[in-house]
Amino acid sequence: MTKVVGVRVPPPAPCGFGQRAGPLLPTHRRNEFDTNGSEIMQVQETLSDGLKRQYQVVVPATELDAKLDERLAELKNRIQIPGFRPGKVPVAHLKRVYGKSVMAETIDALVSETNAKIVSDNGFRVATEPKVTLPTDEGEVKNLIEGKSDLSYTLALEILPKIEIADMRAIKLEKPVTPVADSEIDEAIGRLAEQNRPYAPKEKGGKAEKGDRVIVSFTGTIDGKPFEGGTAEDITVEIGSNTFIPGFEDQLIGMAEGETRTVNVTFPKNYLNDKLAGQAASFEVTAKAVHAPGTVEINDEFAKTIGMETLDKLKEAVKGRLQQEHDTATRRKVKRALLDELDEKHTFTLPPSLIEEEFTNVWRTVETDLANANRTFADEGTTEDEAKAEYRKLAERRVRLGLVLAEIGEKNKIQVTDEEVSRAAVERARQFPGQEQQVWDYYRKNPQALASLRAPIFEEKVVDYLLELANVTEKEVSREDLFKEDDVPAAAVAG
Repeated sequence: MTKVVGVRVPPPAPCGFGQRAGPLLPTHRRNEFDTNGSEIMQVQETLSDGLKRQYQVVVPATELDAKLDERLAELKNRIQIPGFRPGKVPVAHLKRVYGKSVMAETIDALVSETNAKIVSDNGFRVATEPKVTLPTDEGEVKNLIEGKSDLSYTLALEILPKIEIADMRAIKLEKPVTPVADSEIDEAIGRLAEQNRPYAPKEKGGKAEKGDRVIVSFTGTIDGKPFEGGTAEDITVEIGSNTFIPGFEDQLIGMAEGETRTVNVTFPKNYLNDKLAGQAASFEVTAKAVHAPGTVEINDEFAKTIGMETLDKLKEAVKGRLQQEHDTATRRKVKRALLDELDEKHTFTLPPSLIEEEFTNVWRTVETDLANANRTFADEGTTEDEAKAEYRKLAERRVRLGLVLAEIGEKNKIQVTDEEVSRAAVERARQFPGQEQQVWDYYRKNPQALASLRAPIFEEKVVDYLLELANVTEKEVSREDLFKEDDVPAAAVAG
């Protein structure tokens, strides 16, 4: 089963929520007044339970009407009404014509402003989007829009906990390192030579074997009927490469040039084309040619065929690539160890909504992976309930580490620049040759997609900062140990 990895760093709260500023509200009730001493609004805390807060807010109709007049006064210079010169339309007339629609906008703006002030005055950082419950009764809504009644609504919040960051200088970590061995370089070049072997036609009557390339044409049918994409001409099939439908390549063994045979296969259940997934198909295959692989002598001439001046230059390039692989594995291991330390050293109440959201995302991936692999929880040696318990713990770890990393980044003013995000978008686009512009446009026009690129950059910068503080010592390990998978997935930001 594919393990889901990642720590969710909560996104910045909307509408200015989450800023620490201003005095705390009284526990029960707060009334605000205008300069004349008239009551403007009432804010009453009705729930304070762990990380949950709820407030009852009442805005008098007189205040709504005043806000409405302000908004209409702003609009009168931009509205043209027959019979009135621009800017000369009386506010009273505008109220009769546009009052209901502008009142709805005014209420929406006032609720947003009030909520932001409640959060700011309390020094809250919200965990999720605040929940606003407005009147739903048709009569109440009508009176409200017509300015005949006070606005009364509830605001429910789930706030982030206060986090005390442990002393990072007290953390001790082992950094596994593995030098690139000459044998690794030789093996890698050997694989290159294997991939670049020359192929030559077999003698007439020569039969295809594993490792041979067969040039074929075929026509596929399902229940005796041709299907879209089931016909092709002069396709190269390397027997044993496992690039075709399971069973297709093996049934070409023994074919000779000019021979035709029927190949029976079943499309995988997770095949990309849903119409073909799981379907049994027959292919009438004709071998146009059978080619056998030759041998490659690893020398300077071979190096030149793949763009290197000499064999030594090729070895140097291969060593550099292998070193990058080692460095990536090292980084993954030491980062995992650091996150384990952070997880162990920080205990605080987690926002239930963040845990539930993270678990939902994780569980959806788990179920998708099982379905694509056509496996069950029993096949994985567990039950659905046991798996849910395991992945809920993973979700809790992700949320905890995400909040810790976010807190460390905020306190130490670690930021991700727009330029860094743009570079990440460019790198992402390069991963889709021929579709670079479409990918770039997707990120440019989609703020949420850009945010998904920002999160892992932020995480890596915080991790770099922490590794500078921690006491890190190097330990040489074998290549096998360096690339050994951890039993529990490491937690990293998942966009």
